[in-house]
Amino acid sequence: MGRRVPAGAGSELTLRLRLLAAAAGIVAVSLLLGGLLTWVLVRDLELQGVQDQLDRAVGPAAVQVKNLECFTRPVGTNPGPATCRLDIPVDFEDRLNAVVVPALGGNRLLLLDTQGRIVYDSGGTDMFVTVVPITPSKRVANVGEARTTLGGQPYIAAGVKIAPARDPLGATYVVVAQPQAFAATAAAGDLAGRLLEAGGAALVVAMLLVLLVSRSLTGPLTQLAGAAEDIAAGNYSRRVGIRGNDEIGILGAAFDRMAEAVERARKTQRDFLANVSHELKTPLTSLIGFSQALVDGSLWSETERTRAATIIHEESERVLRMAQELLDLARVEGGSISLHITAVDLRGQLEQELEMIRPRAKKRGLELNLAAPKSIAPVAADPERLHQILDNLLDNAVKYAPEGTPIRISALSNISGVEVIVANATAAHKPDSERMFERFYRADPSRSAAAGGVGLGLSISRELAAAMKGRLWADFDGTGDLRLHLLLPAARKPDDAHVEPPAAAAEPVSKAS
Repeated sequence: MGRRVPAGAGSELTLRLRLLAAAAGIVAVSLLLGGLLTWVLVRDLELQGVQDQLDRAVGPAAVQVKNLECFTRPVGTNPGPATCRLDIPVDFEDRLNAVVVPALGGNRLLLLDTQGRIVYDSGGTDMFVTVVPITPSKRVANVGEARTTLGGQPYIAAGVKIAPARDPLGATYVVVAQPQAFAATAAAGDLAGRLLEAGGAALVVAMLLVLLVSRSLTGPLTQLAGAAEDIAAGNYSRRVGIRGNDEIGILGAAFDRMAEAVERARKTQRDFLANVSHELKTPLTSLIGFSQALVDGSLWSETERTRAATIIHEESERVLRMAQELLDLARVEGGSISLHITAVDLRGQLEQELEMIRPRAKKRGLELNLAAPKSIAPVAADPERLHQILDNLLDNAVKYAPEGTPIRISALSNISGVEVIVANATAAHKPDSERMFERFYRADPSRSAAAGGVGLGLSISRELAAAMKGRLWADFDGTGDLRLHLLLPAARKPDDAHVEPPAAAAEPVSKAS
């Protein structure tokens, strides 16, 4: 019936789909983690960029602060000598709020004393005396950097030293600070657009991939389902033609092999029914014709009635023999035949078969030659079924060998077992060695009735040989003679684990003519 669809093909396909879904989930998680990692990296870069901006902005802010440290005379008064008198702290703070803070663009201005405590804060007085640690910058000279918390909010800061003796508040550092949340928000805002663009592109690509994968799976499966419906409806010539190294390709190839096997089985069934009908038609016609002649009394003489009765008897036996052979064939093909394997003396079995068939061979002038060593190993076989096989092989040779020709029977042991060969010349209608074991096959169909067989013997013999772990086949030798080979396993001795080696030479045993 051909190769069967692998039992694991469906589970492998399901596993492949599950792996695909798992891979999609892993990709999604990877994209999410990659997005988070990218956001963290972008945020760090944004914070570093803010720090650089503060490092550059704190210098001008410090210059402005120092310019406001001296007292400013009222307009219209004599300026006097160019000397600096420290401004009053309150006025100094007011001028800082009015002049320097607006120029910082929303950043926070801090002044620190020698201990790093806040003595001025543009954001209010709540953070006074809070210590802001300043560390020297590694990128900008004469600038310090700080990460601090003001009012529970983290800040990024940059500071420059000033002379405390020249400052109304005694400040040592001018510090410009910016909330870290502003930088994170800016980073998120910059990244959100890019992530949305990348996510949209990834979504489109994923949808296209899912569409392609679904079509690559559902398309062939739909085609397979349609082909299965066609075969169920009786269209046994339907094929899908799906090929490939994946599960779908393997399933498609297995489906086509199954369809071919089903079509071949249906053809064999039709041929079998046609052959049975043809084989039964001739004997049944004879039975009906001659029995009708006996019933209506159209046969007047005793000789005619005896001849009619003889034909009825022979044709009845032929029908019975056909029914028995069909039953045997069905049993052996169905595995319901019982076999009793034992050690059989092959040489003795061959001599017995030749004695039974010798009278028929003598009538046709055929010479039977047996060549088998006396020490030929016994075979492991069912004696009754071995007799049936040998009888069919010899019967085939006696029926179809040309009159006056020899039939050579030989037996020998080899590494595969014990082999029996039945060789004979062929008539004008040379048989096909490949089709000889088909049911009802005959090289010369015109000899159907004359030969007396129904063309099932060799088919049954091959099935019986296979059931006994043997083999039966046919070929032609160099002279064109037909050879039927029967190979059976050698019987093992209880105290020996190997097959008996073949004898040195075979001896001719008997001849009959």
